[in-house]
Amino acid sequence: MKRGFTILELLIVIAVIAILVGIALPRFRGMREEGYVAQAKGELRTLQTATESYFIHNSSYPSAGATWQTALTGASPTIIGTALTDPFSNAGAQYLIALSDNGDHYIIYSIGPGANGSAVISDTGAVTETNGTSCVFVSGSTRDTTGP
Repeated sequence: MKRGFTILELLIVIAVIAILVGIALPRFRGMREEGYVAQAKGELRTLQTATESYFIHNSSYPSAGATWQTALTGASPTIIGTALTDPFSNAGAQYLIALSDNGDHYIIYSIGPGANGSAVISDTGAVTETNGTSCVFVSGSTRDTTGP
């Protein structure tokens, strides 16, 4: 009597493992994306606080642009030590900022899970996502817009 597995038994085991991997992989990708969203939300809150501090010291928000965080890292007193990068950017780009035309409102945002989100903010503080709905963002204002 020989001991061991037949080729059929081995093929069945391999097929079962392949099915389990096929079920598990999408769940892991979803978990990674959820982790990136949580990371972005935390870092955006940090940048919002830093931006408000910058405004208090300079009476204006940092200028919008690809390296807007340079104003925060180079400020005196130090506001943040290093520029934060968007976890959804494959190129390691920074989070983005957009200012309203009147300069009273700002939005700091991540390009989001779709990796193509963008947003603008109006003079009234209304946020509009201009490229889908995948942005993760925080916004702020120089004035209280909640009313009495």
